[in-house]
Amino acid sequence: MTESYMKKLSSTLLDAITDKDPLVQEQVCSALCSLGEVRPVEMLRTCEEYLRQHDKLAHPYRAAVLRAMERVLSSRASELDKDTASTIILLASSEMTRMKDLVGDWQQAVSGVLVALGRQFISKVMEELLHRLQPGALPHCAVLHTLASLSVANAFGVVPFLPSILSSLLPVLGMAKQDTVRMAFCSALQRFSEGALEYLANLDRAPDPTVRKDAFTTDIFSAYDVLFHHWLQSREAKLRLAVVEALGPMSHLLPSERLEEQLPKLLPGILALYKKHSETFYVSKSLGQILEAAVSVGSRTLDTQLDALLAALHSQICVPVESSSPLAMSNQKEALRCFTVLACNSPDRLLAFLLPRLDTNNERTRVGTLQVVRHVINSAAAQMEDKKPFILSSMRLPLLDTNSKVKRAVVQVISAMAHHGYLEQPGGEAMIEYIVQQCALPPEQEPEKPGPSSKDSKADSVRAISVRTLYLVSTTVDRMNHVLWPYLLQFLIPVRFTGALTPLCRSLMHLAQKRQEAGADTFLIQYDTHASLPSPYAVTARLLVVSSSPYLGDGRGVVALRLLSVLHPNIHPLLGQHWETTVPLLLGYLDEHMEETLPQEEWEERLLMNFLYKCIGTTLGAASSKEVVRKHLQELLETARYQEEAEREGLACCFGICAISHLEDTLAQLEDFVRSEVFRKSIGILNIFKDRSENEVEKVKSALILCYGHVAARAPCELVLAKVESDILRNVFQHFNTKVLGVKIETKDPALKLCLVQSVCMISHAICSSTQAGSFHFSRKAELVAQMMEFIRAEPLDSLRTPIRKKAMLTCTYLVSVEPALDKQAWADVIRGCLHSVMALLPEPKGEDGGCQESLYLDTLHALEDLLTSLLQQNMTPQGLQMMIEHLSPWIKSPRGHERARALGVSAHLLRYFLEHLRVSALVPFHNLGLLVGLFSPRCADLWPATRQEAMDCVHSLLYLQLGYEGFSQDYRDDVVERLLSLKDGLVHPDPAILFHTCHSVGQIIARRLPPDQLISLLLTMFEGLGDHDQNCSRAATVMINCLLQERGGALQEKVPEIVSVLRSKLQEVQGEHILPAAQHSIYLLATQHCAAVVSSLLGSPLPLDSHTCMLWRALAAEPHLATQVLGLLLEMMNRDVPFKESRAFLLGRTPDRVATLLPLSASCALFEVMSTPAVGPAVLELYPQLFVALLLRVSCTVGVQLPRNLQALERRGASPALATRNLEPCSSAVDTLRAVLLRSGSEDVAQRMDQEGGWELLRTSAGHEEGATRLARAMAEHAGPRLPLVLKALACTQSSVYEVQRVTTTAFLAELLNSNVANDLMLLDSLLESLAARQKDTCASVRRLVLRGLANLASGSPDKVRAHGPQLLTAMIGGLDDGDNPHSPVALEAMVGLAQLLHLMETWDLRSGLLHVAIRIRPFFDSVCHGDCEDIFLDQVMGGMAPLLLHLQDPQTTVASACRFALLMCGPNLACEELSAAFQKHLQEGRALHFGEFLNTTCKHLASPQMQHFPDLLGRLLSTCLFYCKSSWEGVRAAAPLLTGFLVLHAEPRQQPQVDLDQLISAFQILLKDPAPEVRTRAAEALGRLVKLA
Repeated sequence: MTESYMKKLSSTLLDAITDKDPLVQEQVCSALCSLGEVRPVEMLRTCEEYLRQHDKLAHPYRAAVLRAMERVLSSRASELDKDTASTIILLASSEMTRMKDLVGDWQQAVSGVLVALGRQFISKVMEELLHRLQPGALPHCAVLHTLASLSVANAFGVVPFLPSILSSLLPVLGMAKQDTVRMAFCSALQRFSEGALEYLANLDRAPDPTVRKDAFTTDIFSAYDVLFHHWLQSREAKLRLAVVEALGPMSHLLPSERLEEQLPKLLPGILALYKKHSETFYVSKSLGQILEAAVSVGSRTLDTQLDALLAALHSQICVPVESSSPLAMSNQKEALRCFTVLACNSPDRLLAFLLPRLDTNNERTRVGTLQVVRHVINSAAAQMEDKKPFILSSMRLPLLDTNSKVKRAVVQVISAMAHHGYLEQPGGEAMIEYIVQQCALPPEQEPEKPGPSSKDSKADSVRAISVRTLYLVSTTVDRMNHVLWPYLLQFLIPVRFTGALTPLCRSLMHLAQKRQEAGADTFLIQYDTHASLPSPYAVTARLLVVSSSPYLGDGRGVVALRLLSVLHPNIHPLLGQHWETTVPLLLGYLDEHMEETLPQEEWEERLLMNFLYKCIGTTLGAASSKEVVRKHLQELLETARYQEEAEREGLACCFGICAISHLEDTLAQLEDFVRSEVFRKSIGILNIFKDRSENEVEKVKSALILCYGHVAARAPCELVLAKVESDILRNVFQHFNTKVLGVKIETKDPALKLCLVQSVCMISHAICSSTQAGSFHFSRKAELVAQMMEFIRAEPLDSLRTPIRKKAMLTCTYLVSVEPALDKQAWADVIRGCLHSVMALLPEPKGEDGGCQESLYLDTLHALEDLLTSLLQQNMTPQGLQMMIEHLSPWIKSPRGHERARALGVSAHLLRYFLEHLRVSALVPFHNLGLLVGLFSPRCADLWPATRQEAMDCVHSLLYLQLGYEGFSQDYRDDVVERLLSLKDGLVHPDPAILFHTCHSVGQIIARRLPPDQLISLLLTMFEGLGDHDQNCSRAATVMINCLLQERGGALQEKVPEIVSVLRSKLQEVQGEHILPAAQHSIYLLATQHCAAVVSSLLGSPLPLDSHTCMLWRALAAEPHLATQVLGLLLEMMNRDVPFKESRAFLLGRTPDRVATLLPLSASCALFEVMSTPAVGPAVLELYPQLFVALLLRVSCTVGVQLPRNLQALERRGASPALATRNLEPCSSAVDTLRAVLLRSGSEDVAQRMDQEGGWELLRTSAGHEEGATRLARAMAEHAGPRLPLVLKALACTQSSVYEVQRVTTTAFLAELLNSNVANDLMLLDSLLESLAARQKDTCASVRRLVLRGLANLASGSPDKVRAHGPQLLTAMIGGLDDGDNPHSPVALEAMVGLAQLLHLMETWDLRSGLLHVAIRIRPFFDSVCHGDCEDIFLDQVMGGMAPLLLHLQDPQTTVASACRFALLMCGPNLACEELSAAFQKHLQEGRALHFGEFLNTTCKHLASPQMQHFPDLLGRLLSTCLFYCKSSWEGVRAAAPLLTGFLVLHAEPRQQPQVDLDQLISAFQILLKDPAPEVRTRAAEALGRLVKLA
């Protein structure tokens, strides 16, 4: 049946292949391919049968069918059996030769089919093709094309057949008269030769490795003779090119002696074609192959042909090539390949031909020759090795050529020479100089401007190519290092090379760095052996002058400055330390500016001024005369230009250097200057100004403050200590603060403040650097720290513009270890202030000065790290570390990412320092490890990837700290902890799954190395992390918590209540979709290890249960074994306490209230939540009898029982949204749980029966409880009979319950079982009768009444057993008639009803003794009840109209289409499928263009979703509607119907297949394939292709 449907589909589509519309025909082919992709054998057999039966089908349509077959075979040929393959091969062979004339599309398609089959069934294909090669007859062209294609597609398969093929073809070559036939032969011979060559080149993989070239040589030569001597002379250009293309690979297969014999004729013949054809690519390609063949056999004929070959090939190279002509460019490549062959064979003659042509003045000739020379240098390096001097000398004239094209070619030749060692030869320097000269060309113009038709671009200019070449040669060609260094230095000085300074400096800088790495001996220049090099002073002067205009000439000033920094050992050995500090500052200044913003004068002063002042300082330091020193210092102070920052810096540096040798004189001169008339009268530089403004005075003070700082920093530390407070700091603060009327007024000048901070920083560093710092008592320490903190707090938090923060923190850092010590509170204030000043900084926006700001920020952050490190050093204990982390903790948990990143970086630094300097003298506990690990480990998933890495480093350091405190040595490496480093890559992976898997691995490592006493503190800390602002970190905390519980939960039994309590509170506090599933898994993991403790802790949760606690209970049902334990424990808890307690009545005579006890009520609620999980099914089945009986009895004893007063108050006020919405009333709770047990145990029919009959409601009420129990028993007997034996066994021990209501329920249940024949079938009759008889004397009348009912039920359940138990039954009934004195006793009435049922079934003699007594007590008794029901069919109506609404979206009337849109939008929310409704909202909004196909695809996908399973016959209804609309009079609707059908089938589930009538669909689409509208036919074909899913 399946095959017939497949055949029907294929045949239907094949019948439509003759459609006149090309789009329809293409869709039919595509549909056929869709069928073939699923069921290739059936589809191909049907196509084969169709072509065989439709012999007269026109060739365009046959070609279409064959193309479809080829597409399927290309991917599915391996799935064919041999018979099917043979059938298709025969068909294709027949089709291929059906017509003698060549019909391109048709026979090409047939050939494609055979080639596709040939990849899998080569023997069968070749057998059929060889059969078509009849001796003495020309083969069909299509056969030749197929053989040619096969030899390329499957050379290993075809080549073994090649001798047979050639033996059939060669005799008939002479019979080929038509050019098309000859071209087919040429193509075949070319492909045969290529296949044979591939086979021979890969004999190790060939099926027959014994095949040799000799097997083909004779036949190939015979073919060669015909092709070359006859066909090459044809007037048809296409044939000549085909012959030439074939001769190339054929030449490799010719016998060596024959090839040698033919070369004198062959080569001129090929060369002659250059003049006959404008497109010469195939000629050059074939020529290259022939030359390779000739060289491979050691031909001597080449020597005689060499001149002609070189001339012809050279002319091909010299022809200008347009990049838009791919064949022309390929021709040039092939010609160059020919030169390679000739260069390897005859290098001397090649160079003798080429090099003289370099002297010509013809541009094309020279450029072409240079291209060949470059190619030969690269491709024939070994042959050119001893020709290097000759080639170098021939470059003399090209170096003088001013033509830009020639220059480009020369530069390319020089580049090739550099790679192959030419420039190391004498004369190589000229080549290097030439490159430098071209680099010096002006970038905007060159000696010869390109013409308007030229394609030259700026990137390909001579200068650009030369710059790239120089850089590449100096950086990538190692052998050029000793050639270029130090030779390139001589080009720095000449003015004519100024334009080349940028690339020169870059190259020299790279070369110098490589030399430095190699060692000082290779780096230092021996000037005496390099007389041509400029002196080091000339180099310095040149580079400094160039640096004065840093952005000129592609930024040559910047690279010149960098080169100057690298060259300092070769300029003067003592410059190193000075330049290493000065040059980076100058480069940093340039980074802060652009060409437009750089103040030129200020730059020149910075560049030159510092040098001058430092020179003066050094000179004064070396002077021995104090008078000379003080005199010149006075002059410097009087003549300095204080308004310029560079001059102030230079002046301070000068005083600092001078103070190294003359501290006393330097300080004295500074004080003298302040007291001098010059300073007091504000007489300025060179007496020009009469008065200074306040701002100018501040600048003078700034310079003096800086001078004191540099003096303290440079002078001997031991001498500075004696002067620091009395002379240095006193004067510094005197200049900073001004008194007006005795009141201290601080300056507002930011520059002065910065100078003060910088100076105090240098002074503090000098103090702590002294060897006597330990005994030095610094009385002004507190004052300095307070002043620094005042500066820090005053800094704005929105930006970082000055280094005040950095310098102030460095000052505090230096003062930490200086006496007297500050108290802990003072240092805590320092830490808080500094952290806030740095951490709270807003991130700088990316701007022009971003690099400078980034550098300042990093420096500031390092200063903060240094300060905290120095404070930590004062208390290297766990407590000291904890104190530091406590200060950082708020920033680590900050909601702002940049603050977290900074805090984690600082923390990682502190932990590394603590670990590196850890010294443990005795084994002590690292008591706060858990807290710290819990703080850092969740940050491994921070939203900022950099923060994750830092957090991982923190955890790594903490675990090693623990190992250190355990006694392991500093260099110990733990394999487990080291795994953390290998996990770092996973932290930055963009896939969240990989990130959190990495976090799990981190948790495992922590679990393995964490001490037991730290486990609970770690868990509690991580629980706090659940509320993290960063959701990623919160998720990571959940992952790690669960990992820890899994790995180490066994040690947490005593902590289970605390963990459960914290977990519940966190669920109430924290929002996040990931929290609850993680908490469920946590409780599950705990329960698997401590089930009783977890159940007990959860039972302590207040009622009503909140939704989170409910979910925790449900988590315990995830695994059957655990669920069984949990259910058992809950049953035990439910039965441990009395179900209720009676409260005293407030009024006399009132019945005491029954109030539910909490433990059983909580257990009942918990049972329901556990039952809410489908996974609990196996556990419920295992404990089914116990659960059923316990809950049935629980229901009975809670009827009418009230909630405790506190819970009643909650119910009246209304539960909060966080609480579960389930009824907390004790009986309802028990009923719901019992119903859940039935559902989870597979007794859905029992629950459904109770639903239908209202049994559950009856069980809940006092009046209907008995009837509810009866209906439950009836449903159990009908639908769950096999489970009753175990249930009855469990019930047996409850019949004597102290609770009357439980006995009533049990008896009612047992009584109803006798009403069914199941009691007899399961052999339960005797035990049931025995159980009921035992209750006949029960103190409860209801129990006695139900006993009688049960005994009477035997009449309907097992009437054939009544006689056997007649006496027993009659005795019981008569006893019931005598129950009590009330004539209307319910027991007596029940006895009468029972007698009525039993009497006609009893034996006559059993009735005689009690007949009179029965007659007296009989009284009538009647009762009746009625019920009603209804059904809503709205959804059914909506689904019935779904297909018409969808199809009429294509209605020609726009108003109708709009109305359908509106209707679907309105119906969407009522379809019980949110995704479908959302799709309608997305696609059908008014004014939105509708992509109908995409919309239908989405709609059908949702219609097939599980949410629509409540419409089981939906697919069949929709398809029926579509079939109806296939006959619509509107073209758009007719086209939409098969489209909708196709998508419905595409998304249909296997279970829906019975709803589909394929015959009906195929018949309908057959009609549509003949529709006059092409769109309809196209859609019908597309739908047929999709029906394969159900075929």
